[in-house]
Amino acid sequence: MSMNPESSSKDPSAIQQRRQANMLLIRLQWLTILLLIAALLWLYISQQRFEQRVHERLQSNEQVISRLNEMDDRLFAMSQQTLPEPRVAASSQAQNQLDLLRIQIKAVDRLLVDNNDSAAIDLLRGLHWQLSQSSNEIAPALTVVIKQSLLKDIERLQAQSSQPSPWQMHNLALQNIQTFLQRHERYDHKEGSKDNKNSAEDTAKDKESLTRRQLAIHETIMTLNLAMQASNMRDREQLISYLSQARKQLITFTPSADERQQQTANPQASDQTANITMMQAPNDVTEVINWLDQLIVEAPKATALLTTQVLAKPQR
Repeated sequence: MSMNPESSSKDPSAIQQRRQANMLLIRLQWLTILLLIAALLWLYISQQRFEQRVHERLQSNEQVISRLNEMDDRLFAMSQQTLPEPRVAASSQAQNQLDLLRIQIKAVDRLLVDNNDSAAIDLLRGLHWQLSQSSNEIAPALTVVIKQSLLKDIERLQAQSSQPSPWQMHNLALQNIQTFLQRHERYDHKEGSKDNKNSAEDTAKDKESLTRRQLAIHETIMTLNLAMQASNMRDREQLISYLSQARKQLITFTPSADERQQQTANPQASDQTANITMMQAPNDVTEVINWLDQLIVEAPKATALLTTQVLAKPQR
């Protein structure tokens, strides 16, 4: 029986094609398996990240809750130590809530002294929410008045936080005064070393006068640094004390009319203005003293919260 040479030549190629098809199919199967494994790994990693985020949020919430509980415990402990004698007309529970509210308002005042307006606003909002709860036993009429005062305090603090505070304006004026004094100190030093035509005795006297003058200017600059620290701490009494001390240090060497003319002719100071509201340095020592007088008179005062005034009124 004879074989067809054409069919025998095609068989190896057909077998080879089948093998290639099988290899391709196997590769596709492995590729599919690898893709499935990659998809499962991606899903697992995504799930782990999601669980981690949820866990972190839960921990953050737990920390906030624990801090609130600690604050409540501290406020309760403070209330036990500082509660005034209860009034006969008010119920014990309502009176305790009023006393606790007064302590919380004092905490707001402390935050304002520390220049933490945002935390003070948040605490006032929390007190407003607290008065809206069913557990509040304060008289309804008084509750309405207190809630209205809280809203007004929140609005005032929000407007105040968006503008420069008087303390910041005082610091700006003090920085401008220091800028002038530092320039004035360098100017005196140059003038003292410029003229050597006088007699030895006159030159010695001039140098001694300039040395005392420069020392007084340096001490005044240091005192103004302390005044700025008191302003940052919002300590009005200390601020006025240091400003008054700086004024006494400067008043001892107020320049004469001739010296003021020389300072005015100085090109570095000729374009300055005497207005405290401008962000520029003064022109002469006399003007600095006037600035200090104005800063002492206009020393910032702490504005009492309206809610503090409401709670201070005796309740019937």
